[in-house]
Amino acid sequence: MTLEQKIGQFFFPAVFINDTEENIQATERLIRYYNIGGLTFFHSRASAATNYETKKKIEFNDDSYQRLKDLIVRYQKCAPTPLLMSIDAEWGLAMRVEKTPQYPYAITLGALPESESQLVYEVGKQIGLDLKSVGINYNLAPLADINNNPNNPVIGYRSFGENKEKVSQFALEYLRGMSAVGVLGCLKHFPGHGNTNVDSHLGLPILNETLDELLDNELYPFIQGIANDVDSIMIGHLAVPALNDGKKTSATLSKPVIEDLLRKRLQYDGLVISDALNMHSVSKLYPKKGQLEWEAFNAGNDVLCFAENVPEGIHEILKNATPERIDASYKRLMKCKEKVGIHKENSIEKPTLDFETAANLNRHIASKSITKIKGTNSTKLVIEASKKGTLALLSLYKNSTNSFFNSLAPKLNGKTFAIENEATIDNTILEKNLENYDTIIIALFVPKAKPMNNFDISPVILELLSSLLASKKCVLYVFGNPYALQVIPNLHLAEGIILLYQDFTEFQEIAAQQLVNDSLCSGVLPVHLNGI
Repeated sequence: MTLEQKIGQFFFPAVFINDTEENIQATERLIRYYNIGGLTFFHSRASAATNYETKKKIEFNDDSYQRLKDLIVRYQKCAPTPLLMSIDAEWGLAMRVEKTPQYPYAITLGALPESESQLVYEVGKQIGLDLKSVGINYNLAPLADINNNPNNPVIGYRSFGENKEKVSQFALEYLRGMSAVGVLGCLKHFPGHGNTNVDSHLGLPILNETLDELLDNELYPFIQGIANDVDSIMIGHLAVPALNDGKKTSATLSKPVIEDLLRKRLQYDGLVISDALNMHSVSKLYPKKGQLEWEAFNAGNDVLCFAENVPEGIHEILKNATPERIDASYKRLMKCKEKVGIHKENSIEKPTLDFETAANLNRHIASKSITKIKGTNSTKLVIEASKKGTLALLSLYKNSTNSFFNSLAPKLNGKTFAIENEATIDNTILEKNLENYDTIIIALFVPKAKPMNNFDISPVILELLSSLLASKKCVLYVFGNPYALQVIPNLHLAEGIILLYQDFTEFQEIAAQQLVNDSLCSGVLPVHLNGI
């Protein structure tokens, strides 16, 4: 290849599964004319980071899976050099594609005892098989971020937790699972996005730790990954002034972070990929098209993810980079492509989506991650109330025919109530309806995984919870982000608190089994909760 063709390999522009034919043809022209190295798939333009600005509504498409398969075949056919197809699928293809298996969030896996780490391996393996079924061979996951800031707006549930050893172990198991089925992985977001309180899609987070502090904590999982030959490391859009002579330069654009720390000090010679270059923390820095791409490459990135200025970026790199630097990045990328065999004619039949295996795996994870926060006599209390006819079951944000209540119905005698939409609730009427019930099983299906606006738990619902916890014997089952517990008033008055992390059917059924049988909860809270 010419130097210009080699440079084209470093560009991984974003492509959208549910795009127009006009956009698809534009991508084909990029592939043909500029010899780009790979693509990064998103569901639609509305679902990408740019949606923060445009507020476009996401339109769902049940045909997305087949459409993705067909697009990958089409794009590979027009590629002068076989493309490395990538996607961010931290909890499975379902993160981007409808009607595909979804696996638990990293924080749920982080609740597993360390003795159950093989389940994390199985998640990595199944996600890898699902990706291969459509022709994707590079997953931009998992996170190696240690979530030691409960107010982090963008990491949180995507991290395995706040314990550096456990984050390291589980991230490596996830990577090993994917690698076992021939899919590349990626540790992110170097040098660690956990202790930040700004969403890097929107602004630039600042990490104020010293190098010694970073080496002791944030960098630990990356160091373990390097020792185990991780395929790639993604650089985060966050500033670390201590590594940049006090300057608030994004790590993605920082030679001291990538070349000095990652390459020289930590001796990593694998593939380095930037975080998405359309994110607002960096995308608006340079008015000249191609300048951002050059600055990111010059800082030490090998692959430019979500590069929006391909022709101009190639021109700037060709004009400014040495042949030696270009060859070094080219060799790293080719090594990854060879590892997954995309240069070879592959007549092996692709795997198919296995929903049954995914469901069984999710059920097993639910049974091992269910976490008891409080309540040694919850089951006895509920069964006695059931016998006396003083038991009520209240579902918040799901209807009363949810899997949790359906599984309890044959075992318990209780009146069911539900609030699906807080806009229609009258707390006074509900509390009057609950007057004759002294014991309540409350199932809180936390509306959102991110902490913004109290996880979208409305003030009306919080007021209701506060009143019920203060006036009734309440056993609370929380299906969602554990940090949501911190926003519930009077939580300390609950008779029992059980945490399940996900609202999957399998998790609801396991919750019912635990309640009726008073079975052991072997889950370990993966993060520290204030006051709990």
